[in-house]
Amino acid sequence: MKTSRIATALSLIGAAFIIYVGINFLTNPEAAADGFGLPAWPHGDEADFLNIKGVRDVSSGLIILALLAFRQRFALGITTLVVALTPIGDMLTVLTHNGSAAAAFGIHGLTAALVILTGALLLREPRTAPITTSTVTPATVR
Repeated sequence: MKTSRIATALSLIGAAFIIYVGINFLTNPEAAADGFGLPAWPHGDEADFLNIKGVRDVSSGLIILALLAFRQRFALGITTLVVALTPIGDMLTVLTHNGSAAAAFGIHGLTAALVILTGALLLREPRTAPITTSTVTPATVR
């Protein structure tokens, strides 16, 4: 299988996964929060802050899909590497707030590793020259 197909598949899977997670945080935030790895979450009106995570996750997935749709693979590679900071930050947050080490490394750390792998594969792809509709040189203009 070609590297570009693997990178595309990983990008699509990653986008679908993070959109799914985001929708869960928007529709059922307290239940979705249980699997994040922190020992406690806000409840009641304070749980509205969990919607912020949902919006962030859905937006991240849509950015990946938009860059894929417009065939901006190099930009997607750079964006994917930057987006990897999110699960790294989540992992560090869980670890520094007495959360589950298994969740920190198994969910967030593994996610970060897969996102970094995807970004690296995208950046390794050969870049093609931009498509132009015509070439005008001074000799051709009269």
